[in-house]
Amino acid sequence: MQAIKKAVLGVTATLCLGAVGPVWADYPDHPVRVVIPYPPGAAGDIIFRILQPELSRELGQTVITDYKTGAGGNIGTQMVARSKPDGYTLLFSATNNFVINQFLYKNMGYDPFKDLYVINKVADAAALVYVNGDLPVKNMAEFKDYVQQRKGQVNYGTPGAGTTPELSAWKLSEVLEGDMLGIHYRGSAPGIQALLGNEVQMFVSSYGLGAAFLPEGRLKALAVALPERFPALPDVPTMEELGYKDVVISNWWALAVPAGTDKEIVGKIEGALEKVLADPEIRSKLLDQGYLLSKVSAEEFRKGLPAEADYWHDIVTKAGISLD
Repeated sequence: MQAIKKAVLGVTATLCLGAVGPVWADYPDHPVRVVIPYPPGAAGDIIFRILQPELSRELGQTVITDYKTGAGGNIGTQMVARSKPDGYTLLFSATNNFVINQFLYKNMGYDPFKDLYVINKVADAAALVYVNGDLPVKNMAEFKDYVQQRKGQVNYGTPGAGTTPELSAWKLSEVLEGDMLGIHYRGSAPGIQALLGNEVQMFVSSYGLGAAFLPEGRLKALAVALPERFPALPDVPTMEELGYKDVVISNWWALAVPAGTDKEIVGKIEGALEKVLADPEIRSKLLDQGYLLSKVSAEEFRKGLPAEADYWHDIVTKAGISLD
């Protein structure tokens, strides 16, 4: 009788263990939240809205967005970094929150290399060097001559201190040797308006914000910061073509999870993202908005992050920028 009881208990235990299974087996079994640490209508929101329906379909669960803004994206990023690593709280954020802000803020509340695991880069936002349409310049060489002849009199606008466009514009100003003055605005949209009004003469921004003003000549695009020419503006040379490689850097957006997330869960998310980004319709929608899909593998991208952080650390140090 005792032997029968032991046998029954053994079978019951085995069945119970089998029923529980590994933590990732049924992932996801409820909605997945993606935190975007920037406001609705910003680049990250535009990109993710394109991905969201298909990502929900691939994961088999609703993917919801949660906007947690403030402190250069640090508030939302910190929240994800401190979340339970169960695959139900993800981060969709920009360059700053992975490789720049740690040099701008003394107390971010998280370490991007220790507290986050990057799934993959999703897209690059094509950064263009725009100038006011009334400037008597047609290319970067003429603009360089223009600013050097007017040292200290030419301004560049930025969407805010410490942003990728601001750091890029600062470095371009240094390379052009024009002693340009940076003026900060509350975002790219008012900065573009300032450029149109000639309050500033140069602004580094995305395709979507400035392209509408190119055909009528109110703005001119002198260069694009991409490995190759942007399809919608084939006559605009790359910064590298002009001999200014790594001077202006495009802002990129990536998907990440809290460090310590089970590798099987990470694999499911990465696989779903790959399928979404392979969809020609998704690629076309992103390109129409000025966003180019990454051409590097997830592993290559992750390996390159420390070197990219070193690059930005050098710029922040030379520019003397601190936001604490």
